[in-house]
Amino acid sequence: MNSTDAPHMIEYASKSLDFTPHDTKWIPGTSRIVCTGISPSSKGALRIYELERDGTKELFQDLSFRPQGIKCSTFGASRLASQHLAMGDYGGTLSICDLERAISNDNKPKKQIQDTTVEIFSMQGHTGIVNAIDGIGGTSCSCGAPELATGGKDGCVKIWDPRVNHAVVTLDPDKASCSRDCWSVAFGNSYNYDERSILAGFDNGDVKLFDLRTNTMRWETNCKNGVTSVQFDRQDIEMNKIVVTTLESKFRCYDARTQHSEDGLAFLSERAHRSTVWTAKHLPQNRDIFMTGGGNGGFNIYKYHYPQNRIGKHAKDGTPVGVIGSVELLNSRVISTQPIVSFDWSPDREGLCCMSALDQSLRVFIVTRLDKH
Repeated sequence: MNSTDAPHMIEYASKSLDFTPHDTKWIPGTSRIVCTGISPSSKGALRIYELERDGTKELFQDLSFRPQGIKCSTFGASRLASQHLAMGDYGGTLSICDLERAISNDNKPKKQIQDTTVEIFSMQGHTGIVNAIDGIGGTSCSCGAPELATGGKDGCVKIWDPRVNHAVVTLDPDKASCSRDCWSVAFGNSYNYDERSILAGFDNGDVKLFDLRTNTMRWETNCKNGVTSVQFDRQDIEMNKIVVTTLESKFRCYDARTQHSEDGLAFLSERAHRSTVWTAKHLPQNRDIFMTGGGNGGFNIYKYHYPQNRIGKHAKDGTPVGVIGSVELLNSRVISTQPIVSFDWSPDREGLCCMSALDQSLRVFIVTRLDKH
């Protein structure tokens, strides 16, 4: 790690929470952050903060926003003009709520509130908790219909179109008795109106890539440890790189451009945090930079370096095979005594990020010098 041009991690604001946070997201096109989780009474808690010059201001708070604790959330299927947050909860329900209406109602006297409904979509999605959710077709990707993907404790991965009241695709485990928890899902490969893929990670280390156009499994592997998060470096391009984080202090980078019929995708494995790597997020403004959040309360910034030649020849049959590059640790910092369980880069300001940890805290950081890498 070269300290000369290393990114600086500067804490801008910190807030103590009165609930356990599970997910933190920037509201696209704004300086607002939404934090969701579970309250001491096992209800779905939600708070919205807005960045100000001297810190943050609370705009909305409700410790009983949902009947069940909120496990995951996304704005991926929401258009920029709307603030529709899709959430998965402990009861297996997928819901979409209008946060703009919630904030507006919270600031009005009860007599002036004409419409108290902030929920615009709700369906029973899974048997048991919804562990993961991702969205596409909204602010981040303009190709194809807006869709949501959920992964649940029942081992199912489901694709939802918010315009209809049922799952449009359901990927069930082979045998219900042998189903494994799906811990993470991610959309990708959506570079035109026909192509779209979904990546899913499971508690037994399985990683599966499904092609939604052909409705077939495109690739699968096993990471030997439970998969805590998966992410494509960009959703709206042809598959390029994938980052997979796991238990036992490891993450993997896959080169997704070239797939061999037997060996699959080329990858590298890296140790980090000396504990579980809970999450990985690519910088929206530079897909070769990503962060990881660990069980030691630290977050690391990495840069991926491509090899001189990304395609080689297989030693046995001479067919094309991917060549993996390398990762460089740019900087790291431990900020908590508890695991960092959620992280999000601002889509509008490079280096601005928010994160939450199990010490019931929300933090906003500014990461500088990213333009030098």
